[in-house]
Amino acid sequence: MKLKSLALSAAIVAVTAAPAHAQVEIQWWHSMGGALGEWVNDLAKDFNSSQTAYRIVPTFKGSYDESMTAAIAAFRAGNAPHILQVFEVGTATMMASRNAIVPVGEVMKKAGVTFDPDAYVPAVAGYYTAPNGQMLSFPFNSSTTVFHYNKDAFKAAGLDPNAPPKTWPEVALAAAKLKASGHKCPFTTSWVSWTQLESFSAWHNTEFATMGNGMRGMNARLTFNSPLHVRHIENLGNMAKQGLFVYKGRGNAADATFVSGECAMTTGSSALYGNIKRNAKFESGISTLPYYPDVPGAPQNTVIGGASLWVMAGKKDEDYKGVAQFFAHLSKPEEAAKSHQRTGYLPLTKASYELTEKSGFYKQNPGTDVSVEQMIRKTTDKSRGIRLGNFVQIRTINDEELEQVWSGRKTAKQALDDAVRRGNEQLERFQRANSGRS
Repeated sequence: MKLKSLALSAAIVAVTAAPAHAQVEIQWWHSMGGALGEWVNDLAKDFNSSQTAYRIVPTFKGSYDESMTAAIAAFRAGNAPHILQVFEVGTATMMASRNAIVPVGEVMKKAGVTFDPDAYVPAVAGYYTAPNGQMLSFPFNSSTTVFHYNKDAFKAAGLDPNAPPKTWPEVALAAAKLKASGHKCPFTTSWVSWTQLESFSAWHNTEFATMGNGMRGMNARLTFNSPLHVRHIENLGNMAKQGLFVYKGRGNAADATFVSGECAMTTGSSALYGNIKRNAKFESGISTLPYYPDVPGAPQNTVIGGASLWVMAGKKDEDYKGVAQFFAHLSKPEEAAKSHQRTGYLPLTKASYELTEKSGFYKQNPGTDVSVEQMIRKTTDKSRGIRLGNFVQIRTINDEELEQVWSGRKTAKQALDDAVRRGNEQLERFQRANSGRS
């Protein structure tokens, strides 16, 4: 009888201790592998332990292309994730899939969670904001283009390691001295379209495409064959002929050649910093993207890379409350600062930047504030970012045409004219496929 009584008492305690509502699971599909995958898992773990109502479940779904394709297919089948990480060049595609997504500003508002778009770094938030001022997706892991250089190589060439070139003419002069000192790869670059056309345009406050670089509509057309763009690509082509600029391939192929010490200077992602810090056997520096000093308004601001978090449609209101709480958690100054310092990605908010600065992180890690300084400037209609349909295909076209310049098969003007013509065909195709969608 005593045993029965104890068992009954335990059952009563168990029932009364059980939560009134089951924990709501929020599915998050992402494309972060390796150390960044560990970071994503830790973000979910931290949020899950901070409250009991919701549980974020992160799942790696392959590359950005793969995860976006899988999510759209899952949406059509009625089992999409709540949150999807999408790279910046997929933004226009997500916007065109209006029935599949819920703008993050709407999610936060309906959940009653305080949300101030002005709290985020302007050049980042602006990219993911619609013309009506509504934020469409949540800025998450954003990088930008910077100038990396080998301080040891600079010393060997008689250059001041603490005075990196700030302008393109200075880059050419530094490259000539590096070559004279025996360096076979004075300058290279990763992500050619991103660094030498897209960021180049914004940094010089010059249009890349019409309609505010596509921000104001799908009828945008490419314009990066202007005299300034032609002049720049022509200069790089001449540097290639002289052995001052060495093209190392598409995407981020050039990153490894800088980290190994083969190439002395490169333009690439600010997120390369972590790799350099871990693996380079030389002292390196980070500086701002070079510019032409005779261009009015330059330098302006650079544009972002990386990805944002999109909220998928078709979920319960309670689920969206959990998504809103998670985004609010990620936006806390201390949380955003921790992520910025751990990954090398840009700080999410202005407050997290200020917190990082006060902590002395930038003084202890020189150059890590360069990317932030480039991005916290005020943006213009020409520098807010580039949002185009079929952007992945356009970047491939740009790679193909610019390779013709580096090999001497086409002039800069021919290549840029052809890239604009071919790219505009992609934009027209995207516009036709998505016109009339609601």
